[in-house]
Amino acid sequence: MKRLLALAFVCALSCCLHAQIVDTTVCEILKSPASFNGKIVRVKGTVTAGFDQFVVVGPGCGQRVNAIWLSYPEGTKAKAGPAATLQLQPAHNFGGTASAAERTPVQLDKSKDFRQFDSLLSTPYKGGGACLGCGRYTVGATLVGRLDGVVAGLQRDSAGKIVGLNGFGNLNAYSARLVLQSVSDVAPQEIDYSKKPAATEAGAVSQVADEFGSGLPLKDQPKRAAEAFGKEGDDNGVEVEDGVPNEATLKADAIGEHDSPDGVLFNCKFDTDRLKGDMLGRAMSHLGEHIADLRNPEPGQEAAGMYQLEYRAWVTTTLGAIGGGQKSLMLPGGYVIWSNAWPTANLNKNTQDALSGFLTNEEQLAK
Repeated sequence: MKRLLALAFVCALSCCLHAQIVDTTVCEILKSPASFNGKIVRVKGTVTAGFDQFVVVGPGCGQRVNAIWLSYPEGTKAKAGPAATLQLQPAHNFGGTASAAERTPVQLDKSKDFRQFDSLLSTPYKGGGACLGCGRYTVGATLVGRLDGVVAGLQRDSAGKIVGLNGFGNLNAYSARLVLQSVSDVAPQEIDYSKKPAATEAGAVSQVADEFGSGLPLKDQPKRAAEAFGKEGDDNGVEVEDGVPNEATLKADAIGEHDSPDGVLFNCKFDTDRLKGDMLGRAMSHLGEHIADLRNPEPGQEAAGMYQLEYRAWVTTTLGAIGGGQKSLMLPGGYVIWSNAWPTANLNKNTQDALSGFLTNEEQLAK
């Protein structure tokens, strides 16, 4: 009898846990992330692991950031993920309001499907030329995991100091994070780097470029980005770490243990196995521009969105490639943002068109 009762209890518990899984879509989550906070969800989507992305996307969600950040549970030690990320964290001396959220731990099922999923997303593109954070595949899949939902964004006081920050993933720009529990229906799609992606209309690109036309001269941006990291030994709140930034950790979600001059820690993580030689320099320039723009935004850019911040950082990255003597620089999806074979008269337009297409189609950002 005891054995039968125990079996009945296990079956009932299994049914209960199964009933707790909420079937939904990427777009439904992005429409109201906070309403899914803490729930175990099942979604179908396409997963991308790019330069500063590890995301799940769905078609046509109509948000400014059209993706869910994907994380593995802490301690997974898997291979797939972004090549570089910058995440902001309240420092020990943070002047605003911050509290660590209580989240239910997730146990990852390291099944055959998961191993295939992780292997495909960590397979690099090995074509010719310099390609920053470029993978060979995107992967369609059914994903189950804990959904963390907030209203992402930074809040500043009247003096411009950051007094509130929320969000997940790169730049804390994602309102939804899926901490993976299991994966199935794995369907790889090889990225076609042979075709030049269609550019957007020049007028729209020029409008975005003009937003940054009256600030710091372009030639000074790489220097400003480099200086954002400080000198060796500086206690300036910028932390640099090597590794794959693909796990949701308790430490990163909590209030920091160290002080910072402005009460905010800027945690940079680089996967140096994917970022070798000049590519590490380009990645550091990119994240350095973000740090500079968030700590000391130029007048009128205090509320710049993800699209504008990324556009500016990629311009700085391009300038670093040119100054470093690189022949070309390509981004995930085949977007060439610099080539020394371009006629001088076409440089600006070619770079602007490629960046606009990349940010819209690959990074899933809207202005």
